[in-house]
Amino acid sequence: MTRAILHVDMDAFYASVETLDDPGLAGKPVIVGGTTGRGVVAAANYEVRKFGVHSAMPMGEALRRCPQAICIRPRMSRYQELSRQVFEIFHEYTPVVEGLSLDEAFLDVTASLRLLGPAEGMALRIKRDIRRHTGLTASVGLSQNKLLAKIASDLNKPDGFCRIGADNLRAVIDPLPIQRLFGVGPKTLVRVQAAGIRSFGDLRQASDETVWRLFGKEGATMRARAAGIDDRPVIAERDEKSISAEETFAQDIRSQTQLLAHLTQLVDRTGARVRAAHLMAGVVTLKIRRSDFATFTRQQTIEPATHDTATILSVAKGLLQGWRAEYPDWSVRLLGVGVSHLNPATQGDLFAGETIKNARQDAAVDQIRQRFGAKVIVRGGLLPTPAADTKARRGRA
Repeated sequence: MTRAILHVDMDAFYASVETLDDPGLAGKPVIVGGTTGRGVVAAANYEVRKFGVHSAMPMGEALRRCPQAICIRPRMSRYQELSRQVFEIFHEYTPVVEGLSLDEAFLDVTASLRLLGPAEGMALRIKRDIRRHTGLTASVGLSQNKLLAKIASDLNKPDGFCRIGADNLRAVIDPLPIQRLFGVGPKTLVRVQAAGIRSFGDLRQASDETVWRLFGKEGATMRARAAGIDDRPVIAERDEKSISAEETFAQDIRSQTQLLAHLTQLVDRTGARVRAAHLMAGVVTLKIRRSDFATFTRQQTIEPATHDTATILSVAKGLLQGWRAEYPDWSVRLLGVGVSHLNPATQGDLFAGETIKNARQDAAVDQIRQRFGAKVIVRGGLLPTPAADTKARRGRA
């Protein structure tokens, strides 16, 4: 089977996060980076890139090119928080995710094609899911290998999508300027262009003698890259030891009904990821951060292990209710739910009538969401009832 590889690259990630958190920055030139004399540009939004500012440029040079730029010191904890959300979305489509940085990753979705449909559809859904869950945009490239997928993701930025396949390979990459090719740096570029090679197509068709003179023993590799040949696999960093989802609220929440509603959504996302990875979970973990930033975790073992959303939700609800009994008057800043002790899914414990019913319901919901989006359907049977929260509040009174 021809591989289906995605390269997802968040658009001006750090700068976009700053604009997300401060909408007043929209449309203005924004630089994220060190603001001291020796500072460098960590990220530049598209408005400031028009002045030739780019990442890794000395801040002094950047400000000479664009004196009106707004400079912001990096907030790595905030970027990491949103990066985790983005990578959670990646793992809903495939467990084979090779992260390159906080804002960039390769995804091998070949094995997901039968379950989730064409790769192009997955790429567009990933873009949509990222925007819905984070408010940020990403550019995605699709091809049969990592080299071409990465090239493709850069061709229609920002918020773009590009596919490079057998039908358009030569038309897309042959005209590309040679400096886009990995391995052609500033020093090499001068020699390459002096030899009359200015595009991928030029290098692909150059004589063996010319290629050897320019690149030596790396010549065959460079010609292969110019032809779009790359057999490197996508390598996941590690086997997943846990799967989780969490949400930091814009305003602290005290209402038990609201907390249960958010808990339901988090369990729904977590359960879908467990099933997409063909795993079963043996432990459920609840994470709560109070309004004073004190953080609590509660765990419970599940026997037998499951990927059933209703079962995970039932356990998570019990953990939340137990925590609330200990801290009845506190509001909540962050809520998270995770599962661990993950093992490959088996058919072994799927014969109880209620479990089969839940499994069929989960499968139906997963398929509908894969086709039409994550928010198109809500399972009413899993939602908390207002009456339950009313009784809880009366009990505390």
